[in-house]
Amino acid sequence: MSPAQFESSTSTRFCHSIRQFGVFAVSFYSLHDFPSSEVQSLVDRTLAIRGGAAPADLGELALGLLFFNPSLRTQASFQRAAARLKLQLVQLQGGAVWSMETEPATVMDGEAAEHVQEAAAVLSRYVDVLGIRAFPSGKSWEQDQRDPILRAFMKYSDKPIINMESCLWHPCQALADWATLDQLQVPKREKFVLSWSWHPKALPHAVPNSTLCMAAQRGMDVVLLHPPEFALQDSILEEAERLASENGGSLQISHDRKQALAGAKVVYAKSWGSLDAWHDSQEEAKLRSPYRHWCLHLKDLSPKTRFFHCLPIRRNVVAADDILDSPQSAVIEQAENRLHAQTAVLEKLLTPEFCHA
Repeated sequence: MSPAQFESSTSTRFCHSIRQFGVFAVSFYSLHDFPSSEVQSLVDRTLAIRGGAAPADLGELALGLLFFNPSLRTQASFQRAAARLKLQLVQLQGGAVWSMETEPATVMDGEAAEHVQEAAAVLSRYVDVLGIRAFPSGKSWEQDQRDPILRAFMKYSDKPIINMESCLWHPCQALADWATLDQLQVPKREKFVLSWSWHPKALPHAVPNSTLCMAAQRGMDVVLLHPPEFALQDSILEEAERLASENGGSLQISHDRKQALAGAKVVYAKSWGSLDAWHDSQEEAKLRSPYRHWCLHLKDLSPKTRFFHCLPIRRNVVAADDILDSPQSAVIEQAENRLHAQTAVLEKLLTPEFCHA
């Protein structure tokens, strides 16, 4: 499918689907903001680009990337996607810009030297789309779950914002994962297990939240496997239930590893911290300590199970070498599809006819 065909086939419906989100208009904040048919169109375009279809020529437009946190795949894949689309690239690291305030009507006599209101407005004059990566602080779940940096940029920018991972969501990873499932011809209604894994650090919830909702929206029979102390947020579970119901899938929660892993078509391993001790790293570490044996080994999977992980992965902590070095591992395919998925997203957001049909 050519860029023109992709544009003409979906622009009106895609545009209408995002206008309803108000402040989030034309921003890529979470994958399930969009109807399943529109996600599938992006997936199809992702795989077409992977297969050799020529991306659009978006010369004279500019992509801005602002990283408040570390990245390997996200930085590299967005840089490469920009080059493929002939976009000019403006990349900034959070540690190299002024510390920013997000709250409105604030007396800024603390550490923050600049308000997002001005930063977003200025960057909107320099670039045509802006990617933001901002992890949670880990100090207050009530505050972190608001995604203050992402939402502030979305509020004050008049250009599209791409969420390159926030506290709650990682839509670029979720889109690439959906594309990988399609690439590997994994049928819908197959068993998809999202398995918690032990990790020496309490990690954010963006990937597990996005993975759960992605698999539910794709119509998989999803099993969320985790120790009792590591439940995901209730509102996320409710959203996943809704998506599964609307798309012919299902959602179950399990604390039994052997039962949950049996017969799985896909096992997606991911670590995440406990919401019960989000603000207390020592207490959270105590909750994690009994579960170090949750490292996955090849013997835990059936011979036809595909293993997924977003990377980076700690070998022999989250999953053993025998899984990662086996043909059952799809982690490199997932990572490659980040490039193609983000090319498709940028192409869609920046196509001149977008939202004018």
